[in-house]
Amino acid sequence: MQMIPVSSSNLCAVGYDGAKQTLVIRFHHGGTYSYFGVPQNVFDGLLSSGSKGSYHANYIKNTFPVQRI
Repeated sequence: MQMIPVSSSNLCAVGYDGAKQTLVIRFHHGGTYSYFGVPQNVFDGLLSSGSKGSYHANYIKNTFPVQRI
């Protein structure tokens, strides 16, 4: 999966597999996590958000099943 660097104080890079609806987020200070069952529009919203960290906290964290990788 290709990781896309993002401008954020919390998130370092993100990647998405649309066929599997899997979002991968690499954090500056906390490892890399896979989120499952994430629709394309949520990934698109993350990329277009002015605050990637806030978007993650509000729309992804505690919403989708997650696994640290």
